[in-house]
Amino acid sequence: EGKMSSSSSTIPQATAPLAVVCAVLAHGGAWADFLSRLADMRANSSGAEFASSLRFWLFSAVIHPVLQPILYASEVLHAAPGPKVADIVPVSFLLGCGVIAVAYSSFSDLRRVTGIALMSLFVLYIGAGLEGRDPSLAGDYDIQLDGTYGEKIERGCPAPEEVQLASVEGFDLQKYAGHWYWHKVHDWTQFKEIYDTTLDIELTDEGYKNTLGIKGPSPKTNPLSWDKSPLANGAHYSWSGTIGPNAQPGVSNERGFGVAFPNYIVDVKTDSDGQYDEIIQFQCIETGGIRLYEGIDFMSRSPVMAEDDLLAMHERAKRAGLYPYGASPEQMHHVERRDSSLGPVHNAWQRMWDALGVRNAMDVLDESK
Repeated sequence: EGKMSSSSSTIPQATAPLAVVCAVLAHGGAWADFLSRLADMRANSSGAEFASSLRFWLFSAVIHPVLQPILYASEVLHAAPGPKVADIVPVSFLLGCGVIAVAYSSFSDLRRVTGIALMSLFVLYIGAGLEGRDPSLAGDYDIQLDGTYGEKIERGCPAPEEVQLASVEGFDLQKYAGHWYWHKVHDWTQFKEIYDTTLDIELTDEGYKNTLGIKGPSPKTNPLSWDKSPLANGAHYSWSGTIGPNAQPGVSNERGFGVAFPNYIVDVKTDSDGQYDEIIQFQCIETGGIRLYEGIDFMSRSPVMAEDDLLAMHERAKRAGLYPYGASPEQMHHVERRDSSLGPVHNAWQRMWDALGVRNAMDVLDESK
């Protein structure tokens, strides 16, 4: 008698909301800017347009911090020593999970502390994305509204003529078609852990069909678990691009990821035969005068690019006026590439994903139809 049961928490209930408030205050200015611009977006757009844009923003804002602990846990899983069950899960990992589960179910303080810590980290991560200045997140998780990448704040999306270089005059859609390799990206719908990203462009009567090929996580970010991922041998996602009868050269309207958005070809570089060899393209979504997304892609026909060639693309992007939208080297992440001569990944995990039918789960998500 007089002893507190393990099922009774000694941590005050006010600790959780206080911890969340502290996490918000850590990036208080960014949260205040976000809420102010969100209110402007709502006031200057229709209810349906606002709801669609907010869903798009929320999905990417939430999926990034949710994915990170999964990737960390995967590394822990494959670092566990000893024999494995079905050559997949180490027995030591299962035993460790059992010990944690017993402790978690037995001690309410542990449950509450864990919940508070996870929620606080979640809010801190989103706050860092809203801040937009964390170099570890640059390029793939910069979720500011009307993102600022310099002293001047650029409101909304630019018109095509404000960012397109002279190289786009007389843009030839036939030369745009084919297989492209992504080398550098500023895009918070794309994860920095993704690698071997390619884009195949197939012409259609209305314009073209994009098919994005990805693998992930990369050997660099997840050295122990990358080859056990259901995406280790790739997955694909398709969406459409349409070109209106009076469209400006290099300007199209694309629909994918649940939203419609314009795509601008900002710059093209040709090879000795006059074929397009390098392309800089830019996507931007604006709602109620507020920019909630910008995507910048550096693409080449070659899977390998020299650093000097990439710096030259940055210079052309700067000349086009894309730096305020995230085209500087520190605001774009490099797409890692695995040696193609190594071939597909074969192991027990890949056989399991194939048997479960989940390895190519993304292939059914085709928004080009």
